[in-house]
Amino acid sequence: MKLQTEFDSPQASPGFLLWQVTNRWQARQRKALEAFDLTHVQFVLLASLVWASDEASYTQKQLAMHAKTDIMMTSQVVRMLERKGLVSRTVSITDGRSRHVRATVKGAALANRAVVAVEAVDRAFFHILGEDVAQLTGMMQRLAGEPVK
Repeated sequence: MKLQTEFDSPQASPGFLLWQVTNRWQARQRKALEAFDLTHVQFVLLASLVWASDEASYTQKQLAMHAKTDIMMTSQVVRMLERKGLVSRTVSITDGRSRHVRATVKGAALANRAVVAVEAVDRAFFHILGEDVAQLTGMMQRLAGEPVK
């Protein structure tokens, strides 16, 4: 039985190609982050908190919305980061169900060391695109629902 698809080949499917590229990129990021004892999602959430450190704080829900991650998964990852001493969580004064999350000094320092490795992976991975990286970034911003700058 043949797959009933609109595409002539798997390499003509943008979804399949995105899946392949994402897997290759994530594998390289995971390897780079091993040295920091961070998973990729832990790094993304921690780096997001450090990036927004001039804000008063993020709630876990706001952090999940920023990173476009599942709220329950974000809560689990934040608890793990808290156990590692990388973030602190406090109960909201206005809503006892809500938690505000901030990176600790230790967490911010780790995020700043890890981002060097993450960005090196990005540079090496996307280098093949040359100047087209900016165009790819703009397209990904559109796909992510972000305003293109």
